[in-house]
Amino acid sequence: MKCPFCGHSETQVMETRVAEDGDFIRRRRQCTSCEKRFTTYERADVNFPAIVKKDGRRIDYERAKVLASMHLALRKRPVSIDQIDAAIERMEEKLLNLGVREIPSTRIGELVMRELKKLDKVAYVRFASVYRSFEDIDDFKTLVDEVRR
Repeated sequence: MKCPFCGHSETQVMETRVAEDGDFIRRRRQCTSCEKRFTTYERADVNFPAIVKKDGRRIDYERAKVLASMHLALRKRPVSIDQIDAAIERMEEKLLNLGVREIPSTRIGELVMRELKKLDKVAYVRFASVYRSFEDIDDFKTLVDEVRR
């Protein structure tokens, strides 16, 4: 494993843990050159459904894109990285269990919103306000009223 800090090609595994649900392995590594530590995750390589965009294009599912949008919605919110990872794991499990080869991007957005609603109401409202492209303040008010209930 290459060090993300200095690029040195030799690192040492300091600690290995299996996730609670057994879906991935977390490894703490230390670079033998700069001695900085970092974490890697080992997951099974699976084929997710292709994402069908609104314009009809088909793209590969990218965990990094989902993670980035969740991080943006959860910015400065009291939600841990472990909670975010668990939410993405639940989403990915649902995607795989659907057993389909293609899925509309809107369905991915709905899955993200469902997980954000469980994690943090403010993040849910942030994401939904961008994702749903509200036309006026009444749509936004309806969403906030829904969250308050």
